[in-house]
Amino acid sequence: MKNKPLLFALIIGLIVVIALIGFNVLAPEKEAEVLIVGCDAAFPPFEYLDENTGELTGFDLDLMRAIGQELGMEVEIKNVSWDGIIPGLLSGNYNVIASGMTITDERKEVVNFSEPYINAGLVIITRAGEQGIKGPEDLAGKRLAVQINSTGDLAATKMQEEEGIGIVSIKRFNQATDPFLELKNGAADAVVMDLPVAGAQMKASPGVYKIIGEAFTTEEYGLALRKSDTELLKKVNNALAALKTNGKYDELYQQYFGE
Repeated sequence: MKNKPLLFALIIGLIVVIALIGFNVLAPEKEAEVLIVGCDAAFPPFEYLDENTGELTGFDLDLMRAIGQELGMEVEIKNVSWDGIIPGLLSGNYNVIASGMTITDERKEVVNFSEPYINAGLVIITRAGEQGIKGPEDLAGKRLAVQINSTGDLAATKMQEEEGIGIVSIKRFNQATDPFLELKNGAADAVVMDLPVAGAQMKASPGVYKIIGEAFTTEEYGLALRKSDTELLKKVNNALAALKTNGKYDELYQQYFGE
């Protein structure tokens, strides 16, 4: 008889547990979806650290926040090294790369890209007083500075190794702003870089640099996702299309590029 209260309590407890499990199966708790974005925040105006606010900002990141809003998803930004940005995506550290990444056939072998969201060509940048460089062929005998593993790096390497342009040296940096400092300090004769990035550097340092002629390539940037994330890719593309239709994309473009 002394065991009845204990047995009764155990039975009641078991009923409660079963009821709770059944409730969770029928009505599972919904967790907020998070869109985790990887970027190398050293590529203004696309992604950079705002020195005044300490916040990660830029065209790409604000575009991703707008995409998240369209999808009803929270957006979390991770600042990572450019050199390891694709391996980080593939290992699951984030599910989208938004980092001024040019769509190339080589990259398409390992990741999926969204529809292109901006066009940007490569240009040659020199110091403002330079008169001897008027195009790629004039880079013979010159020292170049580029961002490592960027399309500027690939183009400079192709000029040197395949096109027979006698470039003396190609110095490679992790951050997109560093080649410009190398140029400014006289340790390089030219930089090969994406046009919008070059324009941002000229705006930040008036009278220091100049762009030589027109862009000599056509570049399209895309958001990179894992090959397995096909449903997320569809959602991202739909959100991009909506932002271009409702005017939000144009608003962000005007904010960062003023064109």
